[in-house]
Amino acid sequence: MIARVFPKTRMRRLRKHSWLRELTQEHTLHAKDLILPLFIHESPVTEPISSLPGTFRYGLTDLLKICQDAAQLGIPAVALFPVVNDDKKDPSGSEAFNPDNIICQAVCAINALNLDLGIICDCALDPYTNHSHDGVLQADGDVDNDSTIALLAKQAILLAQAGCHVIAPSDMQDGRVGYIRSALDQNHFHEVSILSYTAKYASHLYAPFRDAVGAHGIKNSAHPGQKLDKKTYQMNPANRQEALHIARSHLSEGADCLMVKPATSYLDVLYHIQQDTKAPVFAYQVSGEYHMLKTFSSHMHIDFLDILYENLIACKRAGASAILTYGAIEMARALQTTHG
Repeated sequence: MIARVFPKTRMRRLRKHSWLRELTQEHTLHAKDLILPLFIHESPVTEPISSLPGTFRYGLTDLLKICQDAAQLGIPAVALFPVVNDDKKDPSGSEAFNPDNIICQAVCAINALNLDLGIICDCALDPYTNHSHDGVLQADGDVDNDSTIALLAKQAILLAQAGCHVIAPSDMQDGRVGYIRSALDQNHFHEVSILSYTAKYASHLYAPFRDAVGAHGIKNSAHPGQKLDKKTYQMNPANRQEALHIARSHLSEGADCLMVKPATSYLDVLYHIQQDTKAPVFAYQVSGEYHMLKTFSSHMHIDFLDILYENLIACKRAGASAILTYGAIEMARALQTTHG
């Protein structure tokens, strides 16, 4: 390695001018790197989500408008999450298998717009169950892994039939990627991709999301022995090698892309998965991360877009192929102004 020492080498020379900083910049953020998560509910009235500033539970009409805005800004895909009415929730999440549920309606309506916009659908039962766990419960109150993955395959087929382009199983049950891939292929959905939530950690940073979708059942203990957290299936934050094992397993089962969630707290995991597998790895800047940035920028009078950019470029630097962020629209507009 060449020794570069002061004073012959002055690293600040490359930082002197803005144009020189741009010429020597190693990573770049574009609108095409962003995915916009969207919440949709059955009410026609769009309402703000108080626990997640700047986000909304969209009625279908407004959802279509925001999808059009995203496409025009060059955002390549949206990720859809349902807000299910409490009277439609039950222990098995049966509303997830209703071909006329709010997500299927939304997928069909977005596709009818003929936008150049990908549709990613969450494949999990927690928005639909009254206990808010990511599957059906067994006698001891824990999630029944094998019964759940059979239901997830059924849900995936329904989403594919509605016109979803990418199935994103977020439940963290063992074997579900292979089960879903087989089910899709057997039903001639060979071209539907799987984005597997590979390293989804048991994090407190999901709290605003759970409020956004109304997943309050996990704290209600409505079922005997029900767990009050998701630590029996989501990953231990202390583990990194485990994430590499899961990544390899998911790819062998048929995953097309991998996901790390949360993002900025686990950039080391993202980097190691990308380096190990060379597969596309997505980062999810989760609701708690986004909320903290919003709150910090407000309290410290810092431009939110500056600090959002700093976090998103960190994901790119770690090797993320794409980033899910609730600030995708704001960031895309800012990038259009700066680089358009």
